[in-house]
Amino acid sequence: MEVKLFIAGCILFCVAMFMKLIKKRFTGKVSQNLFKNVYSWVDTLWSALIIAAFLMFFFIQAFKIPTGSMRTTFLEGDHLFVNKFIYGFHVPFSDGKRVLAIKSVSRGDIIVFRCPPEALTLSEREAGIKKDYIKRCIAVAGDKVEIKDKRLFVNGIPLDESYVTFADPSVYQRFDLFNDEKEYQLAWEAGKFTAIPPNFIRDNFGPVIVPNDSYMVLGDNRDNSFDSRFWGPLHDKYIKGKALVIYWPLNRIRII
Repeated sequence: MEVKLFIAGCILFCVAMFMKLIKKRFTGKVSQNLFKNVYSWVDTLWSALIIAAFLMFFFIQAFKIPTGSMRTTFLEGDHLFVNKFIYGFHVPFSDGKRVLAIKSVSRGDIIVFRCPPEALTLSEREAGIKKDYIKRCIAVAGDKVEIKDKRLFVNGIPLDESYVTFADPSVYQRFDLFNDEKEYQLAWEAGKFTAIPPNFIRDNFGPVIVPNDSYMVLGDNRDNSFDSRFWGPLHDKYIKGKALVIYWPLNRIRII
């Protein structure tokens, strides 16, 4: 979106410069007044679009909740503003390197991120499709994560997840397809669980260790979320920012 705004701003800037060049051709009083009004609007719009693109690229992103994977924390159609600078500014052409971070991603943060390739279908990857996801960070690098009968354990401690919704009362038992924990870990890190029937790992998962520069993110609507259980750890380079505030609809406005 910010790229489109920047391009639109540049186009209007060129239009404004062209209008300056042909200004002398408008000699009549009526045509001069009309020219001044049009030029004023064009000049204001290109400035506004460039500023908006700058703010959206570095500071704030608008995001719309596309699915029910975060119910009931967010509902489909909720519009959010995302704080893009709290985790640092992305350095262009640096493969995700960030500078001037205010804080690190922490357990419990609700983050917006670019969908990693492992979470896309083959056809989506071939088409160059890019998506943004929103999930909750439940573990950081070095944490040991395990799910037992829907109960989440981080470093051996069961978490009290008051925000989680379980839409399906059924509990699917673990179905081991791997010889040992090392093989399980490597398959998870490679995103190979997307090829496994979801029921095999939805309610009983792990244990896995979150690798360096990565996080594990899950949806609050735990039974209906396509998340790190399936496509693997989320690398830091994909993170765009932290959910800040719901601004629409009006009856759901709140700071997150």
